[in-house]
Amino acid sequence: QLQFVESGGGLVQPGGSLRISCAASGFTLDYYTIGWFRQAPGKEHEGVSCISTTDGSTYYADSVKGRFTISRDKAKNTVDLQMNSLKPEDTAVYYCNLVPNPYQGSWSVVPVDDVWGPGTQVTVSS
Repeated sequence: QLQFVESGGGLVQPGGSLRISCAASGFTLDYYTIGWFRQAPGKEHEGVSCISTTDGSTYYADSVKGRFTISRDKAKNTVDLQMNSLKPEDTAVYYCNLVPNPYQGSWSVVPVDDVWGPGTQVTVSS
């Protein structure tokens, strides 16, 4: 199983910004498609954003489009999620995971395996 380390979460006020990172453990992220998911208390995992490290194509959920930006940092071997204009409803534990490669522009925003790491907590509150 591929392992990831999420970091960068914290407490921010509504309208604030936060940048979280997904680092690969023991392997390069090249050739993989990585997705960010989040889970609020009592809810299922929600796909937030994905990036293909082969061609750089991206996906954003409607709820975060225009506010979040996903990117690949080759030097640090991470996939980062810049979150701006944060809302209380963004509060959740954020996870990264492998997702299927997009096919002909179509994204399947579900994990390849339903196995999750510890994630990083993002809390948006005044």
